[in-house]
Amino acid sequence: MERVVHFLDRYFSGPVVKLAEQRHLQAIRNGVISALPFIIVGSFFLILAFPPVPADSAIARWAEEHVREILIPYRLTMFIMSLYIVYGIGYNLAKSYQIDPLAGAQISVAAFLLTITPQTIEEVGEVLPMTHLGGRGLFVAILSSIVAVEILRFCKRKNWTIKMPEQVPPSLIRSFEALIPVAITVVLMTLITVVLGMDLHTVVDKLVAPLVAVGDSLFGILVPVFLITFFWSLGIHGDSIVGTIARPLWEVFLANNAEAVASGEAIPHAAPETFFQWFVWIGGSGATFGLVICMLFFAKTKYSKTLGKTALAPSIFNINEPVIFGVPIMLNPIMIIPFVITPVITSSLSYFATVFGFVTPTYIMPPWTLPAPIGAYLATGGDWRAVLLVIINVAISFVVYYPFFRMHERKLIEQEETEQRIGA
Repeated sequence: MERVVHFLDRYFSGPVVKLAEQRHLQAIRNGVISALPFIIVGSFFLILAFPPVPADSAIARWAEEHVREILIPYRLTMFIMSLYIVYGIGYNLAKSYQIDPLAGAQISVAAFLLTITPQTIEEVGEVLPMTHLGGRGLFVAILSSIVAVEILRFCKRKNWTIKMPEQVPPSLIRSFEALIPVAITVVLMTLITVVLGMDLHTVVDKLVAPLVAVGDSLFGILVPVFLITFFWSLGIHGDSIVGTIARPLWEVFLANNAEAVASGEAIPHAAPETFFQWFVWIGGSGATFGLVICMLFFAKTKYSKTLGKTALAPSIFNINEPVIFGVPIMLNPIMIIPFVITPVITSSLSYFATVFGFVTPTYIMPPWTLPAPIGAYLATGGDWRAVLLVIINVAISFVVYYPFFRMHERKLIEQEETEQRIGA
């Protein structure tokens, strides 16, 4: 086992960790995370617009009459998430280069907005279509923010800046330092969008179409599930590594689902990030809530009993580091097996339950620290069947973990008996 771990650590996990620490990927991850408050708050207005109550109730009738007004906060938060994300990416990428982060954020927003052509509407004037400001425009937002900050860095490195006297206030100095890179960025994006007439959103959509198709399939679900649990098994934060790469795609799925609900259309995607959060990672990565139940009710060693009581509250709120490092699951050849197998089974079941219409696809992002039944109920817009699926998945988790937990317990019992004999 030690040789296998050493081999994986040397030839596999090390390079992947370095990839996750790459500055552009980190900036993308931090940019997406910075927009989560707007996505979460905006999601709840979808619940208000389409409340999980009978259609003939007074609340439902009131919501139907005022749906346009209720959806305004949603359309100015979650519906235009790419606008918030591009600002966050530009800020974090510029900060990683130790250049003015505010300039990086603003120039990124300008570059992104210049990929969208304004339209003229009579009696209104020039308007900017909001379609590509949401999840559909996320990939272009990522590319444009990277290009804009790299232009800013290039100009800074080459000293292509306007110098001001030292007596000038620092804020004014930074503004003039950004003048040339802003001009280059604006001219470049104008050439692409206006002069060449190129719609970057259409181009990128065609390029990522195969990725979207794979990502929303059973294969596209099982791959990140396996990788996340695999890295955690080696003591590496699997969510940070895999999420850095997959989260932009998951956010697109979530935004598309929310837009479909707001438009009264069929929900297109089965597996946004909320799918994994509420149906797969119940209790945390590895779906370890079933293991906590094992420790609470079937532990025979003092250590497991104490750990079960200690880990219960965090696990209810989807925090399972006490379980992963306390059991431990990390580098434990017995417990790694159910840790990987359990989420593979529950994600497969949840995928088919969603695809075949037994459970509504998730389209709302509640806070991830909610207990799974509540989070699943809210994420599906009030589908009681989602709660039932969570209960079934917890039962599966318990059944899979139980025999391996018993094997693990036997080793602990032997250790405790050995310690008692030595102590005696």
